[in-house]
Parts: sequence; C-alpha cells; structure tokens
Amino acid sequence: MAKILVVDDEKVLVKGIKFNLEHEGYQVEVGYDGETAVELARTGDFDLIILDLMMPKIDGLQACMRIREFSNVPIIMLTARSEDADKIIGFECGADDYVTKPFNILELRARIRALLRRAGSGGQKQRDNRLRIGHIELDTDERSAWKDGEQVYLTAKEFDLMELLMRNPGRVYSRENLLNIVWGYEYAGEFRTVDVHIRRLREKLELDPANPAYLLTKWGVGYYLKNG
Repeated sequence: MAKILVVDDEKVLVKGIKFNLEHEGYQVEVGYDGETAVELARTGDFDLIILDLMMPKIDGLQACMRIREFSNVPIIMLTARSEDADKIIGFECGADDYVTKPFNILELRARIRALLRRAGSGGQKQRDNRLRIGHIELDTDERSAWKDGEQVYLTAKEFDLMELLMRNPGRVYSRENLLNIVWGYEYAGEFRTVDVHIRRLREKLELDPANPAYLLTKWGVGYYLKNG
C-alpha cells in the first residue's frame, strides 16, 4: 500500500488524518513544520504528500517548491483559505490538488486515491511507453520527462496533462475538457488551473517559453500540441 507523508502544525488534525488513512491501509508518517516536510520528503520515498499551507519555519508553499526541486511526488495542499488566487499560487508552486479546511475525510481520501491512481498508471496504458515530439520526450512507465535530452521534473498533474496532449497531437481541448479528463472532477470557476499548468509546462519543456513551438493555444477554443 502507498506511503503517505502528512505535515500540518495542527497535531489533532494530523492525528485524525493519520488514523483514517492507516485504517484504509496506507502507511503514514507525519511532521509538523515545513522544514521537516522537506527533510522527510527527501529521504522517505513517499507516494504522496499532504501539506498544510500555513506552518512554522517555512510555509507549505515554500516547502512545496523545495520538494519540487528533487521530486515529482503528488502533493495535496491543505488550507483554511478558499480564494481562487491562493489556489492558483499553490498550483504554481507545484501542488497537484488543493483541499480547503474544514473538509470531509471522505473527500480527502477520494482525492488521494485519484492522485495515486494517476501517478501509478499515468491515466492510460499504451503499446509504447515512450512518447516523443520534437525535443520533448515522456516515459509513461517511469513517469519521467526530458527536454532536449535533459531530464525535467513534472508534477503528477503536469505529467498527466502533457501525456494526454502528446497522445493526441493536433487535437484541441477546451479548458473544461482538460479539467474533466485530467483532474477527474469539477473545479467550478477554476479554469485558470489549466492555464497555470500549461504555463508551467511551457516553462519546463519549451526551448523558448515565450514563443512555444509545441504547446500551443487555439484562441477562443483551448490548447493543443503541435506534432513536429
């Protein structure tokens, strides 16, 4: 069963999450500040990390960015804030999902299962585990990515989004379609989530992010990947 790291300075909340996840069969380790989250993530080989936004020493956003320097492990952010702007910042820092407190533990468990399922399978299987267009290459078994031969770390959602586009070059997807396919549930009023992830993919994979050659926009419609 998957190994999960839970980090929040609310010890009672951490205890409750740990109890529920262990009851589901997950292996759970815990921490109570951002620095501990980074240290454990570096050495613990986790399948998923749950991070609180507001924590001592360094906050969840900083911890998330530091973890992204060496790992593409799926990350769920917990926060008492519900503003769309805060969620967008979380996605820009590398988070894969966002749960607002107070939350139903059943919802959290569903989000965890969805992320682990996508991280484990990449969403779909194919005959060839290597996808390549121009200087961009994905290995769908290892869930790894390269730009011009140099490995690039993608978050779980970034990888899923890129894989979908690379499997369907030339097909234009609306933001709503991408949310439904990649995220798997409704993000009401948060279509900018897709924009953020596309921008991050351009920054990570395009040779010139300001003038992308492959991750293109069909104005008024959506996004697509140019083949060759």
